[in-house]
Amino acid sequence: MDIPPLAGKIAALSLGALPLSYALNYVSALSHPLGVALMSALILGLLFMAIYNLSPGDIYYDPLYAVFTIFAFTSVVDLLIALQEDGYMVGFMEFITKEGEPYLRTAHGVFICYWDGTVHYLLYLAMAGAIHRRKRYRNLGLYWLGSFIMSILVFLPGNILGKYSSEIRPAFFLAIPYMLVPCWAGMRVFSQSRAPTSCIPHMVQEEQRKGLLRRPVDLVLVIYLTLAGFFTLFRGLVVLDCPTDACFIYIYQYEPYLRDPVAYPKVQMLVYMFYVLPFYGLAVYALIVPGCSWLPDWALVFAGAVGQAPDIHPPCVATRHSSRTWVPPCTCAHPSPTVCLMTPGPASSGATCCMRWAPTCWPSAAFSGPPSSCALPLAPRPTTRSSTERAGDSPGLCLHA
Repeated sequence: MDIPPLAGKIAALSLGALPLSYALNYVSALSHPLGVALMSALILGLLFMAIYNLSPGDIYYDPLYAVFTIFAFTSVVDLLIALQEDGYMVGFMEFITKEGEPYLRTAHGVFICYWDGTVHYLLYLAMAGAIHRRKRYRNLGLYWLGSFIMSILVFLPGNILGKYSSEIRPAFFLAIPYMLVPCWAGMRVFSQSRAPTSCIPHMVQEEQRKGLLRRPVDLVLVIYLTLAGFFTLFRGLVVLDCPTDACFIYIYQYEPYLRDPVAYPKVQMLVYMFYVLPFYGLAVYALIVPGCSWLPDWALVFAGAVGQAPDIHPPCVATRHSSRTWVPPCTCAHPSPTVCLMTPGPASSGATCCMRWAPTCWPSAAFSGPPSSCALPLAPRPTTRSSTERAGDSPGLCLHA
């Protein structure tokens, strides 16, 4: 797949978000949620007018050029929000996270801003550059479509269903066009002609006559998709509060982030179970019975949808934006499958505290106990549902030099 050159004009226009966001941060009218929503709508409207005046020919050739330009601008805004929340920048987008969209302060919100500000931003520039040079961008468009739809299906319902449902402000309703754009964009991307292939029909027919055992790559993919399907089903049952001991132990000892009341991880697992899992089954069928012409296109769509999960879901567990309770498994000198969170200890000790479920986990005999300022009562890690109900969810503590 040939990657088209990036659109320099769009990149320059999108970088205008830096001085604009810095100036708007000091506008007193933006201290009100309604002011943030109105100002955001006004800026997007002015941006569309500027694009239409600068590139009318490109918009006439493909209206998605205007969409990609506006989304590139918002991607830079999202990147500024993420950098601000992580402390790398100050004084840019505070009004958005305070009065506009406070749920962007969550771990999922920060990392989805990183994803939109990097991966989506490059895709927008590449697709806009392809339109400007009258080239195909079908494969890039399908990958972006899957990633964008997954972001919407997880982020918007998570805002409504999670603990930030009471924090929804007028700016949230600006996301309504974001739900409509993928439908229109998807129809336009799918309607584009496919790139020509170098395989002649005779070669394709010969390959399709082979059995699955004679196609080792397809066999590996079938095995992988089958295992991934079972694991996806298992994680979906976990977030649905399956009463089995396996689900209970998994959610407490291996992936407690699924219990986070922000609801993003639960929604993501449910989207996987109800949308991605059926595709796994259809893809296995298409690999066993070759000749399904729909597989390459939909594989790109679901690759974009699933591709962002390893870059958003795991970092949400370990980031400082997550609550202490929803942290990843770790091991000390005495390893045990427990939940751990690294937090700074007293400055005089130069040590790091580890909040975890474990009776003891000292890394060496040199440490007789935790500092008094960092000590919490130790609780045994939950092994069964009844033991957790007796012990509660109080964390233990270990010390790392």
